[in-house]
Amino acid sequence: MHSIEVLKPGIQTTVQDYPGRKGYWNVGVPPSGPMDNLAFMLGNQILGNDRSAAGLEITMVGPELKFHADVIICLTGAPVRMMLNNVSMPQWNAINVKAGSVLKIESIVAGMRVYLCFKNGLRIESYLNSKATFTLGKFGGHEGRELHKSDRLTVNEEGNFNSCRIIDHRLVPLYKSTWNIHVLYGPQGAPDFFTLSDIDMFFSTDWEIHYNSSRTGVRLIGPKPEWARKDGGEAGLHPSNLHDNPYAIGTIDFTGDMPVILGPDGPSLGGFVCPATIINADLWKMGQLKPGDKIRFIPISIQQANALEKKQLQEIDTLTISPSLQISAIKPKSAICRHIISSDEIPDVVYRLSGEDNILVEYGEMKLDLSLRLRAHLLMQWVNDNIKNGIIDLTPGIRSLQIHFDNKIINTKQLIDVLVSAEKELEDVDNVIIPARVVHLPLSWNDPSTQKAIEIYMQSVRDDAPWCPSNLDFIQRINGLDSVAEVKKIVFDASYLVMGLGDVYLGAPVATPLDPRHRLVTTKYNPARTWTPENAVGIGGAYMCVYGMEGPGGYQFVGRTLQMWNRGENNIDFHGGKPWLLRFFDQIRFFPVTEDELIQIRHDFPNGDYNLNIEETMFDFGEYRKFLQKNKPDIEQFKLKQQNAFEVERQRWIEMGELNN
Repeated sequence: MHSIEVLKPGIQTTVQDYPGRKGYWNVGVPPSGPMDNLAFMLGNQILGNDRSAAGLEITMVGPELKFHADVIICLTGAPVRMMLNNVSMPQWNAINVKAGSVLKIESIVAGMRVYLCFKNGLRIESYLNSKATFTLGKFGGHEGRELHKSDRLTVNEEGNFNSCRIIDHRLVPLYKSTWNIHVLYGPQGAPDFFTLSDIDMFFSTDWEIHYNSSRTGVRLIGPKPEWARKDGGEAGLHPSNLHDNPYAIGTIDFTGDMPVILGPDGPSLGGFVCPATIINADLWKMGQLKPGDKIRFIPISIQQANALEKKQLQEIDTLTISPSLQISAIKPKSAICRHIISSDEIPDVVYRLSGEDNILVEYGEMKLDLSLRLRAHLLMQWVNDNIKNGIIDLTPGIRSLQIHFDNKIINTKQLIDVLVSAEKELEDVDNVIIPARVVHLPLSWNDPSTQKAIEIYMQSVRDDAPWCPSNLDFIQRINGLDSVAEVKKIVFDASYLVMGLGDVYLGAPVATPLDPRHRLVTTKYNPARTWTPENAVGIGGAYMCVYGMEGPGGYQFVGRTLQMWNRGENNIDFHGGKPWLLRFFDQIRFFPVTEDELIQIRHDFPNGDYNLNIEETMFDFGEYRKFLQKNKPDIEQFKLKQQNAFEVERQRWIEMGELNN
């Protein structure tokens, strides 16, 4: 057996492959894979491997490994001292390792990550078509986690050293503490979200890397925007808040006033604005940013971005340097690529660029309107039926659809032209009837795990937030309700329509009450939490979500429920053998349970020992419109009272210094 024994694991050593776990973005599964994909692919090319062969990503401090078979390896990435049997070995070269040898990789000084590749790759079982480790989701790689002492890895057959290749060392990047990173402007920008001076500030600032950064996201320290809006309306009190839309990897996401570069383990959906997206050719730099480094974002054109990507891929294939390109910064003009003005048949349609290979299609006004979500659903179905090549993911948001495509098969202009023509073929949403289910979920109200998360936030992030120490008190106040008991009654009376999955990973729903009188409106944490318990239930803007797993978050807590994701156990409630529980347009109804009852349910449910009450139904939008019309006076009265309380809270925030006037 070609095995490798872990003597010391290092700080964070995981199995990764490239390009990671594609095709599950719409249910909140990130691609994972190497954070510095350039170093990883070059390492595999040097060994003569397929560029996707599984290897190790090593962060900050390397492991010590004992080889129990002859293996050929290559170490790439940031400069680091590598010792084989106490003899220093070079990076970026194929190295023969004999059985019985011990390899030690020391601390990284410049940069953040190195990659240990193996001839023919590691022998790892795939999960959802990839060997990449997603530690937060506890799947992929070696037992879904970082390597531990005494772990054993298996390498595929040794292979022939003669098939290894030599790299032109001019291809080896420089790893430093100041970085220029090329980006494409958008998907959101000025003047609708940011002011023009905000955008100037964003591109002229030397942003500093925050110590609390990870594969999920790289947090940035710098000035606050002025913002073009006073608030996010139904999406939340802070002007960074918007109705949840899909994200692209490498997007710079303003979670309140703090920007975060979304990493390969980042969320697929969220309710924050994003002024720029890192180009494909520069995504690798994200993996080498360490706390204290400074970066500047350089806006370029999509033509320049495509040329840089083509050059980089050619260099990876050939391992030789290509002629340099003249790249110059551009003055950002608009984050909108194309705009269809509304007519009797079609709502407003805006096409926004999210990097070279994501188009964000937005419908209608910036408000919660289920007809817009249905329009996005119809477009998703149309793309599925009519575009057979080049589509990687289709991910719906509240009033949007993000189309992730292979820009080497179909380019941006071609795709937008096709999407524009598709609008004429979509049916009237009033005729839409969708099969759905009513899923009854247990809810432990104000669960101790959520109280603990608030305490951690107050200790490690900020203790003066308007929503602390009680999220429930905050929800009551901002909605103009008489008591927390009234908040509780509304949550348990509501029927929540699932509009998106993966809002906070792994099939986690973003849902809104069908009855507008049940739509409690809150704002999101600013800055976001660093820890949220798995399956916490929260409200942000006018939306409810169930957190699919532990991780960061910003929704205001109301309680906790059972698992949204099945990690391989047998449970009939998870449909068709798929690991996610819910479907688009399901309706969630909560019923109360105690803390102890939920603990038992959470133990039993993954094993199939606790079954849910699930009713089949239909979502008939025409009938739903009649319901809204019938109850229009009561709905308007509720929303007026809510808006008045919202304005009082906004004024309170201004006085506290939370918002600009």
